[in-house]
Amino acid sequence: MATFILGLVILLGGAFVYSRFCEKIFGPDDRETPAYAKQDGVDYVPMRCWKNSLINLLNIAGTGPILGPIQGILFGPIAFITIPIGNIIGGAMHDYFSGMICLRDGGTQMPSMIRKYSNKGIFTIYQIFCGLLLLLVGAVFIYTPGDIAATQVFGFDGLPSSASTWIIYGVIFLYYLIATVFPIDAIIGRIYPVFGAILLFSALGIFAGIFINQYPLLNVWNPWVSPFFDYGEYFHTNHFLPIFFVTVACGILSGFHSTQTAIITRTMKSERQGRTTFYYMMTLEGFIAMVWAAAAMGVYNLGLQAPDASLATATIGVVCKDILGPVGGIIALLGVIVLPITSGDTALRALRLTLAESFRLDQSSNVKRLLLAVPMFALVAAIIVWAKFNSDGFNILWRYFAWSNQTLSLFAFLAISVWMFENGKSKYVWVALIPGTFYTFICVTFIVNAQIGFNVPWIPSYIVGVCTSLAYAAAICFYGRKRAQRKKMC
Repeated sequence: MATFILGLVILLGGAFVYSRFCEKIFGPDDRETPAYAKQDGVDYVPMRCWKNSLINLLNIAGTGPILGPIQGILFGPIAFITIPIGNIIGGAMHDYFSGMICLRDGGTQMPSMIRKYSNKGIFTIYQIFCGLLLLLVGAVFIYTPGDIAATQVFGFDGLPSSASTWIIYGVIFLYYLIATVFPIDAIIGRIYPVFGAILLFSALGIFAGIFINQYPLLNVWNPWVSPFFDYGEYFHTNHFLPIFFVTVACGILSGFHSTQTAIITRTMKSERQGRTTFYYMMTLEGFIAMVWAAAAMGVYNLGLQAPDASLATATIGVVCKDILGPVGGIIALLGVIVLPITSGDTALRALRLTLAESFRLDQSSNVKRLLLAVPMFALVAAIIVWAKFNSDGFNILWRYFAWSNQTLSLFAFLAISVWMFENGKSKYVWVALIPGTFYTFICVTFIVNAQIGFNVPWIPSYIVGVCTSLAYAAAICFYGRKRAQRKKMC
C-alpha cells in the first residue's frame, strides 16, 4: 500500500510543480481567445473553465486508463511509480503544450499545428495517420462500452448473432452522430456534467474502497509475489520495455489527447485556464489509472479474479461489485461505460473538424455537417462489423489502436519542440524532446517485434529502436534550429 500512496504523492505534488514550470515556459497572457474572436455558435463558443475542464477530461479518458492499468499492473508495483512520473513529464506536458499552441494559433486543429511546425511530407503522413486513428477510436469506443453494457449491466450474451448487441451498439452510434453534427454547447456542453458526476462517483468510490476493504497491495521493496501470482516473473519474461508503456497507454501518455485538447481551444475564455483545462485533467486521468491499477492488484492478490491480461474487461465488473456492492457496482460500471463513450463522440467530432479544415469544407449548417459525417460513420460501422464477426478481430483492432495512439504523440512532440525553437525557448526544448525520444524507442521497438508488425526478434528490435530514437532527436534539433534561423532572417 505504501508504494501506491507514494505514487499518488508523486502524481499530485509533481503535477503542481511541473505544471507551473510548463506554464512559465509557454507564457499565457490576456489576449482575446478564438472563442470570442471567431464566435460562431457551433464550434467557437465561450464556456466556463469548469465546463471546459470537465469536457476535456471526458474527451480524453476512454477505456485506456482502465483497461491499460488492469493489464499493466501485472508487471508489478513498479507501475505505481512509472505511471505518475510518465504522466507528469510526458502525458500532461504533451496535452498542455498541444492545447496551448493550438489555442494561440487561433483554435486550429492538430493537423494545422503539424503542418505549421513541420514540413509537407511529415504533415501528409500525420494527416493520414490521424484520420485512421480517429476512426479506430470511434470504432473501439463503440465496441468496448457496448460489450460492457450488454454483458455486465444488462446480462446479455454480447454475441454478434444477438439483436441486443446491435441495439446497444446502435444507441451509442446514434448518440455519436448527434454529438458530431450539432453545436458543442447544445449536446456535449449539456449532457457532460451528468456523465462527469457518474465518472467521479465511479473513480472516487473505487479509490475509497481500496482502503476501506484493505486491498493487499505490494511494495517495490518487497518480493513481487502474491499467493495467486508472481509479478516478478511476469516483469522479467514479458519485456517491460516496451510492452508496459504501450499497454498502460492513456494513463501515462496518449497521442489521441492532442486531437481532443484542440477542440477545447475553441471554447476557452482565457489562456490562463490552460493549466487547469489541459494539464490537470491529464493528471486526473493518471489518478484514474492509478486507482484501477491498485484495484486490479487487490482482486488479483485476493484471488477474486484470475490475473490474466485477456480478462481485463471481466476484472472491471469484479472490482466494481466487490467494492461497491450490487447497486453501487452497477453505477460504477456506468462510469466505466461513460469514459469511452465521451471519448468516442469527440474523436469523431475531431475527425469532422479536421477534414473540414484540411479540405476547406463549409460546416455552417447541420446539413453540411451531416453530409461530411455520413461517410465517416459508414467506415466506423464497417470496422465494427468486421471486428465483431472475426474471431480475433477486436484483439487485432485493439493492438493497432494502442500502438498507433502512442505513435501519434511523436508528431505532437516534434511540433512542440519546433515551436520552442521558433519562439526563442530553445533552452527548454528538452521538455518535449526527452519524452518524444523515449516514446520513439518504445513505439519503434514494439512494432518491429510485434506479430502485428514486422515480427523481428527482440535484440534487433531494440537496436532499431535505439537508432531510430536517436535519429528522431537529432533530426528535430537540426530542423528546429534551421527554422529558428530562418525566422530571424525574415
